[in-house]
Amino acid sequence: MTRLERIKDNFITSGIDSFLVKSLPNIRYISGFSGSAANILLTKDNNYFITDFRYKTQSSAEVYKDFEVIIYTQNSMGFIKELSEKHGLKKTGFESNIMTYADLQSLQNEFRQIEFIPVSGLIESIVIQKNEKEIELTKKAVRITDETFKELLNIIKPGMSEREVSAEISFLHKIYGADSDSFEPIVASGVRSAFPHARPTDKVIKTGELLKLDFGCTVEGMKSDMTRTIAVGDISDECKMIYGIVKEAQQRALDIVRAGVPVKAVDAAARDFITEKGFGNNFGHGLGHGLGYDIHERPALNQRTDYILQKNNIVTIEPGIYVEGLGGVRIEDDVIVTDDGCEILNKSPKELITI
Repeated sequence: MTRLERIKDNFITSGIDSFLVKSLPNIRYISGFSGSAANILLTKDNNYFITDFRYKTQSSAEVYKDFEVIIYTQNSMGFIKELSEKHGLKKTGFESNIMTYADLQSLQNEFRQIEFIPVSGLIESIVIQKNEKEIELTKKAVRITDETFKELLNIIKPGMSEREVSAEISFLHKIYGADSDSFEPIVASGVRSAFPHARPTDKVIKTGELLKLDFGCTVEGMKSDMTRTIAVGDISDECKMIYGIVKEAQQRALDIVRAGVPVKAVDAAARDFITEKGFGNNFGHGLGHGLGYDIHERPALNQRTDYILQKNNIVTIEPGIYVEGLGGVRIEDDVIVTDDGCEILNKSPKELITI
């Protein structure tokens, strides 16, 4: 059964006769379109891709043949009225986890003859399992990020700023074949490495500091996301100890990743070990997240999510310890869930590297 067929299989249980898709990652998942402006309307028997003149040529080249492409030049949402009248549509589902309240009000005011019904996570629950093409593109993105890290080890030195390292990451990603960064690189040195999502600044990297590097790239829409923490010169014994705990915690989580395992159990494998070592209060985020055309997708790997891992989920495993005034360590890999374990895509070393 195709993704489109699986989506439409949910129409009856969702109480809808059509489904409006506005999320660009979801649009790409089901149509192949990589542009920045489009809508999709799915009915029981038809699939409509709607965009404007700017993407006329691009949509004809990218959008799957399952779709009828409509180049709309009037009110951008006017197609809803036309297609609803054409097919007698009365109940249109919308992505309630994506659409804003203001957007919904606008639709309800403009198209009063249609009942708009909130549907949450319909596409996300289907594309959570990646297909062969998506897996291959992710592997390519991860290889580029690995190559970037390898070259960074030859570039980074005391006296560089975090911002300079961030610029090198973005440059190398493109040199090695990526379309772009998948998010703004996190480069955090010294006490700033204790900020889980620190943005790079003009702070100068100094000898004796931890340096946390979290970055990824995009290849034909699919993302990579890796974190490595390195030592700049000799670091304190406490920092070395924390590094060892995080490395072991990540390995414990990786050891139990496989189809059929609850994400809560994977999170607990790392979290319980960190807590046992006395740093439970210093690991305040989830263990990981899904990865795809969006950098943070389902499933979230944490203690709140009820999800059982499935074959061909692509997820990150990224425990961390952050000690205010000292520094922080995070180690992150991208993995593909298999029936009997997982395939770790990143090949970058995880032993503590000192530059």
